[in-house]
Amino acid sequence: MTDQRTWRSVRFVWAVLSVVLLETVLLGGAIAPALAFVQWQARWPINDGLRVLLLSLAVVPLYLLFAALLVIMSALATRVLGWRTPAGITARLADFEWPVLTWGRYLMTIHVVRVFAGPAFRSSPIWSWYLRLNGARVGRLVWVNSLSVMDHNLLEFGDNVVVGADVHLSGHSVERGLLKTAPVRLGAGTVIGVGSVVGVGVTTGPETQVGALSVVPKFSALEGHTSYGGVPVQRLH
Repeated sequence: MTDQRTWRSVRFVWAVLSVVLLETVLLGGAIAPALAFVQWQARWPINDGLRVLLLSLAVVPLYLLFAALLVIMSALATRVLGWRTPAGITARLADFEWPVLTWGRYLMTIHVVRVFAGPAFRSSPIWSWYLRLNGARVGRLVWVNSLSVMDHNLLEFGDNVVVGADVHLSGHSVERGLLKTAPVRLGAGTVIGVGSVVGVGVTTGPETQVGALSVVPKFSALEGHTSYGGVPVQRLH
């Protein structure tokens, strides 16, 4: 029992340290070009007023560059390290087994990107491209206007899918200390209304419409060419 607790502690500490190390490298690497520009600009032979004006005008482009680099570097890093949400598992969180720790590290990298880059790129082709690069299967003309979309490698979005603002959608649930995972598949043309919650294991047919502030229970299968709404969702027409 003591050995098991020791190994659990070792695994947990290593997982935390690896995340801290990775995010230190990613954030440092992403912000380096902006800092280099500021240092370079400080050597220009111009008066202070013009220097302040130029730096002010550079804030937005430098932030977008930082955010774009963070998106690319983070997605590539999780791909190389193999940090993904394991599909179809049921595992005790308290055991700190590697599948759970890998899931936790993957979600942490997603969280850092959505905090620093999400406000700039959400509901844009760049955000859909990031989801794809980070493991999701995303079709053409997909618009995701929510930063609460997790477990990217368990997501499948067909062409023309729209995910509204503040939608919570992920491929995991935690129940009584157990982590459970399953894919979420949205058929082509599916629209998820603002503020809705889509549970783990949900599938929708093509052209499914889910109204705003609805709850789609876990493992629900919604028919295509149909509208749903409510808590939990009910077929409307």
